[in-house]
Amino acid sequence: MVSAVFHNPPEVSGPLAPAAVAPLSGARAAPAAVSPAAASRAGKDWRGLWLRLLPPLLGLGLLVAVWSAVSTSTGGSIPTPLDTWTQAVQVFSNPFYRNGPNDQGVGWNVLYSLQRVALGFGLAAAVGIPAGFAIGRSEFLGRMFNPLIGLLRPVSPLAWLPIGLLVFKGANPAAIWTIFICSIWPMVLNTAQGVQRVPQDYLNVARVLNLSEWKILTKILFPAVLPYMLTGVRLAVGTAWLVIVAAEMLTGGVGIGFWVWDEWNNLNVKNIIIAIFVIGIVGLLLEFALVKLATAFTFEDVRN
Repeated sequence: MVSAVFHNPPEVSGPLAPAAVAPLSGARAAPAAVSPAAASRAGKDWRGLWLRLLPPLLGLGLLVAVWSAVSTSTGGSIPTPLDTWTQAVQVFSNPFYRNGPNDQGVGWNVLYSLQRVALGFGLAAAVGIPAGFAIGRSEFLGRMFNPLIGLLRPVSPLAWLPIGLLVFKGANPAAIWTIFICSIWPMVLNTAQGVQRVPQDYLNVARVLNLSEWKILTKILFPAVLPYMLTGVRLAVGTAWLVIVAAEMLTGGVGIGFWVWDEWNNLNVKNIIIAIFVIGIVGLLLEFALVKLATAFTFEDVRN
């Protein structure tokens, strides 16, 4: 409003009154009073920031305290947080070194594990999402595959690894197979559940309009099922990251799981603890990226 007054002054037919000239003659304007609502809002903002920062800091402090107590009680067999931090600085000072096929930096091990996860997870998505649509769309297929999924889904990931070694005759494809078979179930089940929860009125309108199955899939089912599908993807990638660590411990080669097992054989407990933190941080970043992706897609769907 102030800018509107200065840029578009009202037309005055007579001489300006002294009261109108006084504010422009150099008198300092009184500062605007802060309303109680604005002051309360600022206080709430600080309180919200404090509540966001304090609990994580307390949690980390509790972890360090318990870790230190365990280290002291075990007589130093578990390294202290300070010793582990010193070792981590050394490890991450050159994470991409190569001293042979089985002696590589932690960076290479993480990248090899992520590559296997990407391949196995990608294959699971390519098979699991269309299968979920088909099972959710067809009652016959649902009744046919639900017992099989219920039977195979609870099987431990490590039980699938020998089958992969027997069929594929190699550690790397066996690890990818294990990721595939263990991460496919969340995508199948969540996608099928999303298809089954599409309101029947939408499908009735599609039949009245004589829409093709492709139109029903792309215009009705896919937008409605997208949140369920992304939830299944998020759960599946967490499962894939858990499985690869166990699979690499048994198959060897290069990878973060093999790095953990190799450091255990070398009795290097500091590097094992560092690997635990690396596995957790990478899993957290994968989860965060997929949550952001799901939020972006859901927002686009709502806006459109």
